[in-house]
Amino acid sequence: VQLQASGGGSVQAGGSLRLSCAASGIAFSLNAMGWYRQAPGKQREYVAFITSGGNTRYADSVKGRFTISRDNAKNTVYLQMNSLKPEDTAVYYCNRVPTVPGYWGQGTQVTVSS
Repeated sequence: VQLQASGGGSVQAGGSLRLSCAASGIAFSLNAMGWYRQAPGKQREYVAFITSGGNTRYADSVKGRFTISRDNAKNTVYLQMNSLKPEDTAVYYCNRVPTVPGYWGQGTQVTVSS
């Protein structure tokens, strides 16, 4: 299984980024998928998830600013991040829901400057 996150970068506060996570080796359309992040010195935390049927849930810290979506034809899950804040700075990862330890990829770095 490979979950390859991409799309990170450096932006100023208030900016936007769109992350992508391409999956291979799993029955993507049958799995709920999630985005997670880990800031320096902190534990990895849940950001958002989307069910196989397209229902979504968000952490309170990103609700109203981030949007998770999926394209089953492309085996890809997305995270549109708007109104970014410095506290959103972290490495962002995708995984299935519930997470599988062996599925964590390299992640993609998001840095938001004030």
